[in-house]
Amino acid sequence: MQFGGLRALGDVNFEIVEGEIFGLIGPNGAGKTTLFNCVTGVYAPTEGAVEFAGAPITGKRPDQIVDIGICRTFQQIRLFPNMTALENVIVGVDARHRTSVFGAIFRSPRRKREERESEDEALRLLDFCGVKRYANDLGRNLSYGDQRRLEIARALATKPKLVLLDEPAAGMNPVEKNGLRGLVRKIRDEGTTVLLIEHDMKVVMGLSDRVAVLDHGEVIAEGHPEEVQSDPKVIEAYLGTGGAATDGKAGQENSASDEPGTVSARAREPGGEK
Repeated sequence: MQFGGLRALGDVNFEIVEGEIFGLIGPNGAGKTTLFNCVTGVYAPTEGAVEFAGAPITGKRPDQIVDIGICRTFQQIRLFPNMTALENVIVGVDARHRTSVFGAIFRSPRRKREERESEDEALRLLDFCGVKRYANDLGRNLSYGDQRRLEIARALATKPKLVLLDEPAAGMNPVEKNGLRGLVRKIRDEGTTVLLIEHDMKVVMGLSDRVAVLDHGEVIAEGHPEEVQSDPKVIEAYLGTGGAATDGKAGQENSASDEPGTVSARAREPGGEK
């Protein structure tokens, strides 16, 4: 992926197995969020391809990516602050509905049925994510950690096969992070594959079945968490030559967004391409 003369992603090639939690880590500016943007249609890769369920999805619009079964959350929370928690999630549920404009205006029987179903599903997801008690509170009035959970609930409302979580533990206290780990495992146990960017090594190493490490737009390591954590290339990328990452603190970074940034990524089922 190039932006003018800047090559933000190089030869990025990995596969995600259906039903796993796959962690993506790397120093600030490594290209992690850029990769998310390529997968979800925010950016069209200038080289390479993105495949999902055995089919190319490169260059599709974000709404088409959602229809295919991929959704995401963001580093910076993007709720509707003046809508209630329930209404925020209903927006996600309604993205799946196909009532015509006229049906919505004149409130056809189909539209009325969809509205009832949307509210029921939204309440279920709020409960699943642990924020049902805030259903009637405005999004802006929730705590930071609960806003994170609400954003995850809204993403799940689209019924994704693959959910991309971009630093979901950012800004959370230790108790909230522990709850988040339980929530991500529940999402996986419900049948949704998870691709996770996270700066907190305790969270990502404790959650992920496998981990890939990006550095300067290239994958420098991939494998089980304990293998990746002790890889000399990973230690050097985070701490410089001579550092030690095995205490679980490697890669705890200051913050936030990657610089913009070829991506080739696939998701596959056990024993084959997904």
